[in-house]
Amino acid sequence: MNCPFFEISQPANYLSLIFILILFGIMDFAFWFFFRRLVGKIVLYSTQAAAFLLWGFGLSAPAILCFVGLGIETIILFLANPNENRDLISNNMTGKATKFKWYKRQKNGPEALFDRDAVYRKVETAVISMSKKKVGAIITFEKKDSLDEVMKSGTRIDAPVSAELLETIFYPGTRLHDGAVIIRNDSIVAASVYYTPTTRPLTGKFGSRHRAAIGISEITDSVTVVVSEETGRISIAHEGELRTVGPDEFLSTFEDYMALVESPHEKKEENDN
Repeated sequence: MNCPFFEISQPANYLSLIFILILFGIMDFAFWFFFRRLVGKIVLYSTQAAAFLLWGFGLSAPAILCFVGLGIETIILFLANPNENRDLISNNMTGKATKFKWYKRQKNGPEALFDRDAVYRKVETAVISMSKKKVGAIITFEKKDSLDEVMKSGTRIDAPVSAELLETIFYPGTRLHDGAVIIRNDSIVAASVYYTPTTRPLTGKFGSRHRAAIGISEITDSVTVVVSEETGRISIAHEGELRTVGPDEFLSTFEDYMALVESPHEKKEENDN
């Protein structure tokens, strides 16, 4: 079979190969750090590989279709991720999009050693108590992606996690009860933090806390717990999705979200298959 990329007599093909590799490399870099949708990344990389192989073996017509599809996929991914687009454009407009701040997967240094079970149980106690009392709350747990930028909209606290402190913060009428609490390891590092809510259409009735929780989960790998002040319903937001949980299953579900790279319901689907 004719393989034009590997014919030495046609140096133009090598230039084309270099150009395509550079183009794909730029796209891969941008999509890897900018978009958090694993499915989108898989589709992108698969189409790139197909286009490269088809063109490499001289099948120009299918390769052209793959390139057209690649362009369409890029447009769809941009349109389907309005919060990431808005965040990137906003950072560029305000001069915040440095190579360090644009790179969202910042490490917070070596992982701190602390009693996770104790911290999670304190949070469980506070969440269930607020759920029974119908006290609205939004608590975000930082994972690998740094939340330093969003913390700037709130008030720094730096206090050990305790059920009493969480309930005090969200008690109606207190100065910090609006906005979110951010927890890093075993410390409450900020309160009254405001997130950009999601702009995606959602099925069902959701308040501002739920939309804010989904919004932060779309641009970071954080896990956010929401307590509805109207119904007392407990929800967990992760990777752009919101899951309602009962008091009895809250702790186990929350631990799954904190421990796994993929969300628990995705793991369940894989096990079912």
